[in-house]
Amino acid sequence: MKKAPRHLARIEAELPVRGNEWLTPGRFSRLTRTAPFALLGVSGGFAVLAGVIALLGGATHTATLPFGLPWLSWHLALDPLAGFFFCVLGIPLTAVSLFGPGYVREFEHGKHRLSVLGFFTGLFVAGMELVLLADDAFLFMIAWELMSVASYFLVAYQHEHTTNRRAAFLYLLMAEIGAIAIILAFGVLAGFGGGLTFEALRGAALNPVWASIAFVLALAGFGMKAGLVPLHAWLPEAHPAAPSHISALMSGVMLKIAVYGFIRFAFDLLDPVFWQWGVLVLLIGSTSAVLGILYALQQQNLKRLLAYSSVENVGIIFTALGLALIFQSSGQPQLGTLGLVAALLHSLNHALFKSLLFLGAGAILHQTHEQSLENMGGLIHRMPKLAALFLVGTLSIAALPPFNGFVSEWLIFQTALQAGGIQSGVLRSLIPTASAVLALTSALAATCFVKVYGIAFLGLPRSRHIAHAREVRHPGMLAGPALLATCCVLFGVLPTPLINALGTLTQQLTGFVLPNISALGWLWLTPVSPEVAAYSPALVLLGTVAVGWLCYYLLYRRTGLEPRRAEPWDCGFGGLTPRTQYTSGAFSMPIRRIFEPVFDTRETVEEQTDGPANTRVTGLRYQFQVLDRAWLVMYEPSGRAITRLARWVGRLQTGNIRTYLGYSFFTLIVLLWVVS
Repeated sequence: MKKAPRHLARIEAELPVRGNEWLTPGRFSRLTRTAPFALLGVSGGFAVLAGVIALLGGATHTATLPFGLPWLSWHLALDPLAGFFFCVLGIPLTAVSLFGPGYVREFEHGKHRLSVLGFFTGLFVAGMELVLLADDAFLFMIAWELMSVASYFLVAYQHEHTTNRRAAFLYLLMAEIGAIAIILAFGVLAGFGGGLTFEALRGAALNPVWASIAFVLALAGFGMKAGLVPLHAWLPEAHPAAPSHISALMSGVMLKIAVYGFIRFAFDLLDPVFWQWGVLVLLIGSTSAVLGILYALQQQNLKRLLAYSSVENVGIIFTALGLALIFQSSGQPQLGTLGLVAALLHSLNHALFKSLLFLGAGAILHQTHEQSLENMGGLIHRMPKLAALFLVGTLSIAALPPFNGFVSEWLIFQTALQAGGIQSGVLRSLIPTASAVLALTSALAATCFVKVYGIAFLGLPRSRHIAHAREVRHPGMLAGPALLATCCVLFGVLPTPLINALGTLTQQLTGFVLPNISALGWLWLTPVSPEVAAYSPALVLLGTVAVGWLCYYLLYRRTGLEPRRAEPWDCGFGGLTPRTQYTSGAFSMPIRRIFEPVFDTRETVEEQTDGPANTRVTGLRYQFQVLDRAWLVMYEPSGRAITRLARWVGRLQTGNIRTYLGYSFFTLIVLLWVVS
């Protein structure tokens, strides 16, 4: 029997599927790839719209749904706090909806179905949105678990890899432990408030002991989901395992949902607050910030580095929240409000630039199949558009003006500098110390992302995949990062309208609105008063452009000199090659030596020898591994203890029916004695 000609085979492959003439296999595949992201884009747009309406309107919109338990319906509410975090969710979600169709194309013919990825992504986003809308503890925990379980399946999407399964299990385990802590925190409030609605919880009359117990439980539960040290172990494992657009949502958005939960609990449901709580949050936040960036500096995997950087930025957010709690409890609502505004702004800013960086890392992975910085280099020549967008993200996360990361960190410093008005001498000493740690963190963050951009985009390529890289072809894979980069610049240059829009939110939580934030006009930012400090990012941008143009004019236009091209300085090696340029490990080595007690560093040097009796050294192979001390100090001992306990309990299972009957008999006797 003769085979059909090729053109006939192609026509047969495009025959209607199940009677639908328009649904060819190619169109069906394209629909499966694009439809979920179109829905995500619509969801993101409506989230931003709802958030803007809630922020500008200032009213609280409530609703009750006849779901849940017979005696407990689902209570929904959209207030300014939820509205702000809807904006935090909506902008990165819109960018992901543009980026995703091009990125997931490589999964079309793989082992895993795109429908599964789209389904759990939708559940993940729905869970986060329900958390923001929940107005009772029951619905809040249902939405929280939906968010956690759906993201577990996303982390385990490529489950054929052992590391991905391990990361997913660790993430789910720690997420459930955190959820138990949150349930207990709500339980304490419900025990004194007489109900599970947030309105009933606000009326709970707690003494300082029970209030502190509830606060610590909430800090542990929400801090575990946010990635605070030492509860951060899941984060650098799970984020690199998930697909890159999911990593962007988890790091950029999901961590902020945990921040929202903590703010809702500490600033809205608990009243009053105590300065000891602020000190605890300040210490944990500062520790998380500095340790997060120190560990990020030592990473060679780009996505793992970005994950540790999220630990740092969450630490910065909680540092600001700690300052807000301290000043609020000390009778200084203006400074407490300023600290809260700084934390909210950094939450939004981190959502923008971290989502941008994760999407950029995903584009690099998509085009080169490389994740290690040690194999990158020279991407600015092969992917110039992505390089420009990634540069905006690195400048923003390094907190350089006039980008958005600088504004929020500057506001945190301005809050901390007002510590002289506090009566307690201990707090007046502690807050400047935390400020110094934050300044060190900012300097290390700048060093870290100079390393990232310099090693990945500058120099020469270090591998064949990088050498043959090309710019992404799908326009959405550049449009998504471009949207986030535009927001980074816009909110950095014009932060005053955004801060003014937060007035309804701060009025709700602290009863105070910052009065002098635009005392010198909309171009200036005056957090305390014009006499204390002022910053104009628009003028900084204008000055930067003017200086750049002036230098160009004086050096080239006025003198008429043409740029002279020459070989770069090669340190006397006779020509720059990939083997003679800086590596990622070499760049971070001085930091590793200075902060050696922080790390558990394992270094090996292997010699390759030749000649008689192997006396001539022909080559050296150097390897190093930096381990997180939290594993050695906290997690590995806990794991061994649980394993020993499980083995001891396992002895009860003897396999003898008479032993099991004896267990039942003695259990019945004990229960009868208890009942009687």
